Amino acid sequence: MPTNVIMPALELAQETGKVLRWLRRPGDTVAKGEPIVEIETDKVTVEIEAPAAGVLREVSAGEGDVVAVGTTIAQIFSANEAGVTVTAPASAKATGAVPAAPSPVSAVPPAASSVKASPLARKLAEQHGVDIARITTASGRVEKADVLAYVDRQQTGAPASVAAVARLAPASPKARRLAAERGVDLHVVRGSGPGGAILAGDVPVQRTAPAAGVSNVWRIMAERMTQSWTTAPHFYLVREANASRLMTWRERAGKAGGARITYTDLVVRLVAAAIKQHPRVNVSWKDGTLVSHAEINVGLAVALEDGLVVPVLHRADTLTLPEIATRREDLVTRAQAGKLRPADIQGGTFTISNLGMYGVDAFNAIVNPPQAAILAVGRIADRVVPVNGQPAVQPVMVLTLSCDHRAVDGARGAQFLGALADLVEEPLAILA
Repeated sequence: MPTNVIMPALELAQETGKVLRWLRRPGDTVAKGEPIVEIETDKVTVEIEAPAAGVLREVSAGEGDVVAVGTTIAQIFSANEAGVTVTAPASAKATGAVPAAPSPVSAVPPAASSVKASPLARKLAEQHGVDIARITTASGRVEKADVLAYVDRQQTGAPASVAAVARLAPASPKARRLAAERGVDLHVVRGSGPGGAILAGDVPVQRTAPAAGVSNVWRIMAERMTQSWTTAPHFYLVREANASRLMTWRERAGKAGGARITYTDLVVRLVAAAIKQHPRVNVSWKDGTLVSHAEINVGLAVALEDGLVVPVLHRADTLTLPEIATRREDLVTRAQAGKLRPADIQGGTFTISNLGMYGVDAFNAIVNPPQAAILAVGRIADRVVPVNGQPAVQPVMVLTLSCDHRAVDGARGAQFLGALADLVEEPLAILA
C-alpha cells in the first residue's frame, strides 16, 4: 500500500495549510525523512519530510493551494508496487509519472517531457526555443540557472560567463526563495551543505528594509495578532517581584558548568512549576469550548528579521534547568536560521515573551491563540522598595500576565501570577 502524505496539523487551532512549494516532483525518488514540500500555517513556514522511502506520485495539491488539515496531498509508492519504476536520484530521466496536480507550465515537446525540470526552467526553455533534453546537470534536474547558463553559452559560443556560473551556485529550493526575498546574490554566499551547497540558514538577512512589500512570515504574524486582538477579550495582571535570589540562582547555575543559563531559562522552569500548581491557566478556548491540557508545553516568542515564531519546549515541567537551557538554545538557533521542524512549533499551551534584554521595564503582550495566557517579562532593574519597614535598593522584575477572559478569569490568573512571583522571590521553593 502506498504511504499517504497528509497536510499536518502543526497547532491546535489550525484548520488548513497552504502548499507553498514542492521540493520534489511526481516521479522523483525520495528518501524517508527527506524534505519534499514547504507548507505555510498561521504561524510559520516549514518543510514537511517524506514519511517513507519510494517514488512520489499522485500529487493532488498544487503550489498555492489551501488544503484542509488531514487531507492527502500526495502518495509515496514503494519500489515493488505495481507501475512504479525507481531510478537513481541523479538520473536525468524521470519515471514517467504524470503529475496529478495541474501544472502552470505549457506543454513541452514529447522529447523533453520526461526530463526532470522545474516549471520555471521549462518555461524559460520554451521562451528561448531551447530543447531542454539537451541540458545536462550534475543533479539530474534542470533548474532556471541551468537554462540561463545554456542560453548564455549558445549566444556567446563560449563557456558559461561569470554571471551564469554564479547563477549555478548549488542551493536548496528554500535557500533560493529566501535569497530572492532578501535580495541576496547566492554566488557570494558560502554554503554549509554537502559539496558546498547553500542551505536556508546560510542566506544572510539584509539589514535594509525592502522598498515595498511585506514578508510572508510578517504578514502571517500580523493577521494572527489582529485576529487575537479583535476576538479575544484581553485583560492584564501585573506583579513586581524581588529578583535578588533569582540572580543568585543564575550565578550559581552558571558556575556549575555545562549549558549557558539565561534568565529566560529560569523563568521557563518557574512558569512550568507555577502552572503545575494552577493548571487552569494551561487551557485553550476553541470552538466555544474550554480545552484543558495534560502536558505543560511552554512556547518562547522569538523575534526574527521578518516576523515572529514561537518554538515550544515540550513537557517543560519534566526538564532540568540544564535541559531547558540546551533545548532553548537549539530552538532559538534553528528558528533564526529558518530550520525549525513541524514538531518544534506544535502543541504549545502557554507562551513567554521576554523583552528584558532590550531594556524594557514592562509591556502587555497579545495572547497567542488558542492559548489562554501569555507572560510578558521585563528587565531586572534596581528600585527602592521597603525591606523590613526600611527603604532599600533591590533588583526588581516586572511580570505582566495577559489573559483571554473567555478561558481564564481574574481570580485564577491572579493566583497563578502570585505563585510565580513567589517562586521568583524564592526559587528553591520548587524543590519542595
